[in-house]
This record gives sequence, C-alpha cells and structure tokens, in this order.
Amino acid sequence: MCGIVGYVGSPRRTKDVLCESLRRLEYRGYDSSGICFVENGRSRVIKSGGKLENLFSKLKDCEVTSSLGIAHTRWATHGDPSEQNAHPQVSGPVSVVHNGIIENYLELKKELVAAGYEFLSDTDTEVISHLICDFTEKGNSLLESARKAFDKIEGSYAVAIMSDTEPGKIIATRRFSPLIIARNAAEFFLASDIPAILPYSREFIFLEDHDFVVITEDGISITDATGEVVNRTPTVVDWDPSVAEKSGYRHYMLKEIFEQPRAILDTLRGRFTGDMENVVLEDVDPSLLRKTQRVIIAACGTSYHASLIGKYMIEEVAGVSTQVELASEFRYRNIVTGPDVLFMAVSQSGETADTSEALIKAKKLGMNSVGVTNVSLSKISRESDCVITTKAGPEIGVASTKSFTAQVMVFYLFSIYLAVLRKAIDSNRAKELIADAISVSKLQQKTLELDEKLKDLSKDFHSYKNFIYMGRGINYPVALESALKLKEVSYIHAEGYAAGEMKHGPIALIDRNMPVVFIAPEEDIYYRKLLGNFQEVKARGGRIIFITSDEDFQLPDERDRKIVIPKSPYLVSPMVSVIPAQFLAYHVANILGTDVDQPRNLAKVVTVE
Repeated sequence: MCGIVGYVGSPRRTKDVLCESLRRLEYRGYDSSGICFVENGRSRVIKSGGKLENLFSKLKDCEVTSSLGIAHTRWATHGDPSEQNAHPQVSGPVSVVHNGIIENYLELKKELVAAGYEFLSDTDTEVISHLICDFTEKGNSLLESARKAFDKIEGSYAVAIMSDTEPGKIIATRRFSPLIIARNAAEFFLASDIPAILPYSREFIFLEDHDFVVITEDGISITDATGEVVNRTPTVVDWDPSVAEKSGYRHYMLKEIFEQPRAILDTLRGRFTGDMENVVLEDVDPSLLRKTQRVIIAACGTSYHASLIGKYMIEEVAGVSTQVELASEFRYRNIVTGPDVLFMAVSQSGETADTSEALIKAKKLGMNSVGVTNVSLSKISRESDCVITTKAGPEIGVASTKSFTAQVMVFYLFSIYLAVLRKAIDSNRAKELIADAISVSKLQQKTLELDEKLKDLSKDFHSYKNFIYMGRGINYPVALESALKLKEVSYIHAEGYAAGEMKHGPIALIDRNMPVVFIAPEEDIYYRKLLGNFQEVKARGGRIIFITSDEDFQLPDERDRKIVIPKSPYLVSPMVSVIPAQFLAYHVANILGTDVDQPRNLAKVVTVE
C-alpha cells in the first residue's frame, strides 16, 4: 500500500513534482509521509504523521533549491503509524524509502546493534539505511554499498536511496515490489505506480527484479543482478488514465492476478510480534474473543468462498466451531445465538448490502462482531466492533482475484491469533504457522510463471460449454471459487463440487464433452482420495485438467493436461492452488472476446439487495 516517488530535474519544480506525485498515490492508503532533498550537499528530511496536508503544511514556507529528491507515503508495517517510523529512514548520510518486507531484519538488526548502530525507529526499513551506511563507511561507492546491502537482505522491496556522500544521484532497486522510471526531456522520474508520474511522461520503464538504477541529471543507468549494463525497453502508455493504471497489462483482472504476491505481503505487514510467536491484529479487541465458543461468518460471492476456507482454518488451528452463511440467507433466518458467538462480516468493498444488513442483524441479536474488508472507512468497517483490513489495494476488475487470496490470508492470521489467545497452540506451533504465512508470497510468485502455459492450455478448452471443478478439504472452496471465475468472465457454465460428492449426482454429467478440473495439491490430506475420483472420471471418458504439486503423477490420456504448482503447506495451499484457475478463466474469456474487466450484468460493489 506504500508509495514511492523520486525526481531529478529543475530545482524550481522539485518540491511541486514530488508533492503532486505523492497526492496521486493517496488512493493506495497511508498513515504517514516524508520527503528528502539534498541542499548544499546535505540531506534535508521532513516527515509527518497523518494526512499529506500535514507534510505539505511543513513544506509550505520551505524554499527548495535542490534538483532532486525522494518521497514516500507509508502504511504502517513494522512499527506503529508515527513521524518517527515514517520514511525516509536515515543512517548518517544515507536516506531510504522502502516498500516491502525485510524478512530477516531481526537477524540483521542484531548484527548492526552489535556493530554500534543505534535504531531510532521500529521499522524494518532502518536496517537498509544502516547497512548501506556501513558499507559506504568502508570505502564503497553508494551503488556498490547498495548492492552489498541487498546481497544480505531477504524479502520483498522497492527502494530509493539518497546520500550526502554522492549528493547528485538517486539509486533504486526492486524485488517483488513494483518500481518504474520515466523521463521527460531533462527531467527524470521514479515511482512505485504509474498514476504518480502520469502527468509528466508517456514512456515508462518497468524495472525487473534485482535491477539497480542510477538517476542523475545526466541520465539513467540500469544494471542487472550481475552488474552488467542493460537496456530495458520503455512501454508507451496512452494518456487515458484507465489504460495507464493497468501498468501495461491488457486488463485489470490480469494485472490484479499478478499483484497477489504484493497484496499478500501488504496484508502481512506489521502483523507479527517481534519474536514471531503471535499475530498482531491492530484493531481487534482480544476481550471480545476470549469467550468465543462459536464463530458465524456471513459473506457473498467470492468472499463467501474465502470464508469457507476460513472455516477450515479456524476449526483446524483454533479448535472453534465455525459456520459460514450466505449473507442474503442469514439476514432472513431465525438464528440461534448466544453470548459466546462471534460474528464475522466479510466484504471486499465493505459496502455489500446483504453482508452489511447481516451484520446489523447480528449486532441486534447481541453478537460481538469483526469486519473483514479492504476499505477501512466502509460501512462494514464503521458498523463492526473490530475490523481486520486486507490491505490488498484497489481492485478494479469485477471478478475478484487478489482480494480473494488476501481475505484467505486474513482468516489464516485470525485463526492463529484466536488459537494463541485461547491457548489452543503453543509458541512453537505459532512460529511454524507464521513461517508458512510468510512463504505464501514467494510460492505465489513462482505460480505466476504458469501464465503462458495456461494461456496455451486455454486454446484447447475454450470451446467447451460446461466445466466441473473438484476439490476436497480446504481446497474444496477453491473449486467453488474457480468455477465462479470461469462463469463470471467467460459466461461458460461451470460448477464446483466436493469431490467426495461426485457419486451423489455429478458423475451422471461426465462424458467426453465435460472437462473436469481437479484442485489437487499433493500435500492435501485428501490427495489419495482425489486420485480415486480422478480414476472415476477417466473411466467415464471425461477430459481432465489436473492442478497439482505432484510432479511425478502421470496422466494416462494425452487429451488431459497437468499443471504443476509449487508444494505448499496444507493450510495455506488455497492461496497458491487458485492461481492457475484464475489464469484459466482469464485466458478462456480473452479468447472468447468477452469484457473481462466488466462482465455483463455484474457490478464490483453490490449495494442493493
């Protein structure tokens, strides 16, 4: 959710360009901001908590003669929202702004403290500035110091760096978090998202993982992970903002599928204790949860499927009985409740009419409530006793993708939080579960490499009129969600089933004209049973797409296809196994020529019954 901007150009424009670029990133959400100029060879850092107006007020009478600067909007991750924790984070002459999570910051912090560095913030970002400062003090150039620092750093990052030691340049690098550069005559721009610098250029260069860019008044130089100079081809972006914001992707849906690793990282940020023994849910009152003996979750559509996965997680990890209700049904039923029941309302927008009305009913019945939403000031956020935000960023495509996996991650975090609160698991088990959560973004990144394979596969399957999706256990709801995605964007009839129910009806539909998609990670505790279901489908001539982490599984029929996903821990596997199904829905729809981002009859936010 954080935003980065940088500028090299005219001293008369530096302040205005950076401030306007920050303003154009407000939609991403933030809680503090900061800016850094170099004046007379020395860095000048100005930071503020709260809204950008607080920062701009400090800058109002500030005369800037610098020809370059970096700026940042921060959504709290490690450390609370405060001016102290705002970026840039400074160490000696080095100033750093950073999006992402440094996974090994505790180990690095321990080393740096032992070396005599004093930490003045609670952020993981301060590790970066201290590391770079340490290497520059050993005689390395700023670029070489940055390279050496990031050789030691594990995690995701988009970073911009300035230093008094080399005052005429900005250095930037990225891994898993987006970073773009652009130029306009003698001006050069850096940003984490196109809208920030859209008014200034039509050509953008999308940096690749481990690229290092040096920006000075003389131009831009990019080197890759090996230190070799590389040329990255600029992408020309039309001035239509709705096109530009797609970051070069053809559709929002595809862009948002690829944004899932970042959405997961944003959802995780700041939500672990320093010793990684528990989850921190900043807006949840533990006193509302200690007596919880039953959880009721209400949601619609994709959020309903995420909630079904949440049921498996809460019951497995915390040992609390959980039921999931369609919000449109819940609001009209006579509900059996009690003082020990916790109600959870789940909605990406926080404005879904049926879900918000279900929440109001639950409150009237005396239930404590937790809202799960992507919009912190939404109706459900306001009406709930507590709120857990997904922090997935704006989702424009009607067919939800990144908000689904972000909601699933919220349920995973909630199940750990509740389990520790109830003493259902010990600290070692909590650490294991948290480590699995942190692994998800990397697993998703690897799974995204299947895009071209799914694009090719879709060419063989787009002409079918019906699909069946099957899964078991925690991946059964993934089958439901996968079928929904295909229906939403391609208008092909598809149904999801619990594979164990196949013999109770759906098996009658199986023939050579019925593709069956199995959601079958090998680590699924029901994997062997799914193999039995596979054989039942083959015996009746069905054509199969087998999504699995079992590389050794052999398909008996050349008409079938196997999609191999990374192995992942069972409880987090839905956040990985759903991605190939999202790609399949997208590419089939694209071949058929439907309106992928705005499917007929559908709206992004359903605010009517």
